Amino acid sequence: MVPMTRRGIVLFASMSVIWGIPYLFIRIAVEEISPSVLVLGRTAIAAAILLPIAVLRVDLRPILARWRWVVAFTVVEIAVPWVMLGAAEQHISSSLAGLLISGVPLVGAAIALATRGADRFGRAGLAGLLVGVAGVAAIVGGDLGTADPVAFLEIAVVVVGYAVGPAILARRLGGLSSLGIMAVSLALCAVVYIPIAAAQWPATMPSTNVLGAVAILAVICTAAAFLVFAALIDEIGPVRATVITYVNPGVAAVLGVVVLHETFTASMGIGFGLVILGSVLATRRPAAMEADRQVPAESVA
Repeated sequence: MVPMTRRGIVLFASMSVIWGIPYLFIRIAVEEISPSVLVLGRTAIAAAILLPIAVLRVDLRPILARWRWVVAFTVVEIAVPWVMLGAAEQHISSSLAGLLISGVPLVGAAIALATRGADRFGRAGLAGLLVGVAGVAAIVGGDLGTADPVAFLEIAVVVVGYAVGPAILARRLGGLSSLGIMAVSLALCAVVYIPIAAAQWPATMPSTNVLGAVAILAVICTAAAFLVFAALIDEIGPVRATVITYVNPGVAAVLGVVVLHETFTASMGIGFGLVILGSVLATRRPAAMEADRQVPAESVA
């Protein structure tokens, strides 16, 4: 394997942080505003940044021609997961949320297996799924008695959505500009959430911390993140870029403990390690299949 360039290292490190910090800022934001208001603010600002860039760089007509799949992608990747994640973080720590999201590759592998999309899914893959499930159980086990069970169900919806979204992107929207798809999806989601957020609009102006959190989520964790991730894929290829999937939850956990003084238990650490090991085993492909032309199964948190 070709060594990563200095530019690739910088981009990789940047993405590991950029998509590791959303859980912290989501936790801060939902203390004062509803998840739907957060989703509207985040998508509207990000769309205002990305859509003009997409219009200048991309022909959006082929994307709009497949509008049904764009809508499906928007629903499972943004509209539902983001509001569910915000709702869950009203009851569980950002560290726990980030660690649970690390199970996305496991669900993606399970979906591929169930739909026969995973060629040569052998014993290592099945062992990986079992190890990963044990890891998730260990992560949840430490908080099962204190956290709201509904929050765990909401995180489960997020994980499934983040796993299905890339599948739609690869199988139904393949060959189209990912920048254009994301810009259109964000704009569509913002429009849908206008009446929902209006009904839950805060009675008083949110604090500076909350407004700053929304701005960071929109500008850095969404708009800038997507542009940086596209550059990372161009630099090191989509297969190697997906490794950040295993780094982001660790960043989220560290930030939650350091900034918000959240609890990090031994079972959470052990469980996270098992999830990462299981994900690596479950998503590992034979050398002949590891070509950089694959679409990365990564999601914006």
